[in-house]
Parts: sequence; C-alpha cells; structure tokens
Amino acid sequence: MTDINLSQAPGDPDSKGADGTSAAPRSDDLRWDIIELLFFAYRDFVGDADHELEAFGFGRAHHRVMHFVHRYPGLKVADLLDVLRITKQSLGRVLKQLLDEGYIVQKTGNNDRRQRLLYATAKGEALVGKLAGLQTDRINRAMQEIDPAGQETVRQFLRAMIDRDDPDKVLETIFGSGRKTRE
Repeated sequence: MTDINLSQAPGDPDSKGADGTSAAPRSDDLRWDIIELLFFAYRDFVGDADHELEAFGFGRAHHRVMHFVHRYPGLKVADLLDVLRITKQSLGRVLKQLLDEGYIVQKTGNNDRRQRLLYATAKGEALVGKLAGLQTDRINRAMQEIDPAGQETVRQFLRAMIDRDDPDKVLETIFGSGRKTRE
C-alpha cells in the first residue's frame, strides 16, 4: 500500500499527490453528515431484505439479481453483468442457485441463440414482491412527513448520486422515463 504524502499543506488547491491527482480534501470539507446518513440508511434499507433472504440461504447478490430479472423480464445475462458490475464467475454462482431452486428461468434468444435471457418464475416474483414490500414500507415511513416537492428533491438527489455517463441500459430506462410518480 502506498503511503500518503502530505509534504504540501492539506487543502492547498495546488497540492498534488505523487500520482499528480489532487490531494485529499481537508477533513472539515468532507460531507461526513451525508456519508454517515447514507451508510446507515443503506444498512437498514438492505437489512430488512437481508433478514428475509437468510431463511432461503440467499444474500444481497441474490437479491440484486432477482430484482433486476423481475423488473426487466428477458434481461440478457451480459446486460445483468453490466448492471451489477460483478464478474461472470460471481454471477454464475448466484444465478446457478436461483435457476436450480426455481426462482429464475433462462431461455435462449429468438434472434441470437447465444443470448441467455432471464425471467423470474412465479416463485421468484413472490420473493421479489415480499422484499420490495419490506423496502417500500421503509421508504413510505421515511417519506411520510415529506411534502411532494421534498419527495421529488429526494429522487433528484438519488439520481444525481449515480454516474450519468454509465452506459447501462437499465439506467437509460430510469433516466429516460422522466417519471416523477412513485412506482
């Protein structure tokens, strides 16, 4: 691991690291409030589903795969790899378990027989519905005291946190939809 070189004053705008990039910002310039709120919000948001998934011997990777396969029926395995940003090997293990246990089915593409298209089964849809229900309950509790304009601000903030230059097809659907209503 490389040592941090602080030979120049931290926070100095002309301060550059050994690799020529900008030095780390001063501690009082960091958004500790938002960083920690996002950490705890994420922990509790996924925690509800994590607890439910344990009963099935599943983890967060299973949840993410099930979520996107359910939301985008016929999703290609290649596109799922792009969405999740995981290796083929990591997806293979999770996908095999979901296929073997009947939560997902895989079909070949009509136009390209090499394509592997994924669909949630009724069993998979039921599990995704249960998990999404737990997460929706948490979101609804959090949004309950926020007026519609504030709720739109929350959506804008979350969209702004996502890399917009990501060529992901699911993100294109989300950003291209222009929907402002709750889904």
